[in-house]
Amino acid sequence: MPVHATSVRSIEKPWGVADPGPWGTAAPHGALIGELWFERLGARDAPSSLLLKVLLTNKALSVQVHPDDGYARSIGLAHGKTEAWYVLSAVAGAQVAVGLKARLKRAELRSAIVDGSIAEHLAWRSIVADDVIFIPAGTIHAIGAGLVLVEIQQNSNATFRILDPEHGRPLDIEHAVAAAHGEPAEFQLRPERISDERSLLVSTKHFVFERIELSPDSSWCVQADLETWLFCLSGSADAGGHSLSAGVAVVAEAAAVDVRVGPDGLACLAAYSGRDGPSAQVLSRRGTGPATRRCHRATGTRMFRRIETHEPS
Repeated sequence: MPVHATSVRSIEKPWGVADPGPWGTAAPHGALIGELWFERLGARDAPSSLLLKVLLTNKALSVQVHPDDGYARSIGLAHGKTEAWYVLSAVAGAQVAVGLKARLKRAELRSAIVDGSIAEHLAWRSIVADDVIFIPAGTIHAIGAGLVLVEIQQNSNATFRILDPEHGRPLDIEHAVAAAHGEPAEFQLRPERISDERSLLVSTKHFVFERIELSPDSSWCVQADLETWLFCLSGSADAGGHSLSAGVAVVAEAAAVDVRVGPDGLACLAAYSGRDGPSAQVLSRRGTGPATRRCHRATGTRMFRRIETHEPS
């Protein structure tokens, strides 16, 4: 597909905010906006394999777990849900829960969910802006209040609620117990520098997540062999004929995307399908000669490398 601009769909949530600030538009009827979903414009082909969101929390979300592909398919779903978060902003003391303090056997986990004591087993951690958290399928987790997160995930809504004291919504106990890994989890990943411009945040079999920083008034080629999303954090650029500024995203596949950076530089998140791990050629600087003024489809191979993120198979 060519490079697509995206629209932003506002999703109402009881834990959302009245004003999404620079990331979205306030709902006219005063609804609380909890999620902003980025959807490509003008696409009529197969659904995206990835879903890009911004989450905005005024209250804590439910405690929940997502299934892996195997369990999802066993109950008639297309696939499971592995996700990662990049923290855009966090109030002082903001927290997320990732995994449990200690391992619980399946019967112990079911009992803790039924009587509500699962809350005492959650491993809550403080987070700040620019933190990166990986949530493999099967990880029990929760998001606290006062956060704005970018989330990249498998394109699935498969969520099993374990505890919801704030809102009292129905729980999915049996599915949650079957899908969950009732144990501690790795909390935060350290970005790994790939080049002067690229930092690897997360690499899994489902997606690769990077932060890219480009200098002012520079020109680049983004090689989108597989489905590739660019979400602008700050600065500006023209990406394949579409304007990027803070909170704007574009998506491409089987395309070479010309990126012309504005006078303030560009910081963005890139997410792409991760079958082979991080791509050696996802980003290259454009030359200045007549023969290199536009980027072209590359024919090289992808780099077969993956950082171990302890994702269950």
